Amino acid sequence: QMQLVESGGGSVQAGGSLRLSCVHSRYPSSTYCMGWFRQAPGEESEGVASIYTGSTRSYVSDSVKDRFAISHDNAKNTLYLRMDSLKPEDTAMYYCAADPAPRDVCTGGRWSPSRRSWGPGTQVTVSS
Repeated sequence: QMQLVESGGGSVQAGGSLRLSCVHSRYPSSTYCMGWFRQAPGEESEGVASIYTGSTRSYVSDSVKDRFAISHDNAKNTLYLRMDSLKPEDTAMYYCAADPAPRDVCTGGRWSPSRRSWGPGTQVTVSS
């Protein structure tokens, strides 16, 4: 199981930006599925974005498309989520996740890793 530690959350006003980071231990294969989920109190978790490391393939949810971008730095073992034009409805705990899902699952909007594959999370609060 990979070790994942998120950071970069905080409180920001609507329209602001944040960049989340997820430092992770080395993964056991040359390609891996990594991504971000979020969960607001009393709501179901939502897949925000995912990326198949070692390729250019990625997925971003329609709910955040054109505002959020996912990237990965292999040299730094770090996954990022750039969030611009934040809205109050983006307020949630954001979790990094990783597992060996195949590429088409990882980037097809169907990736659903076990909670055991998630990090502890970082809180994002957007005020109006």
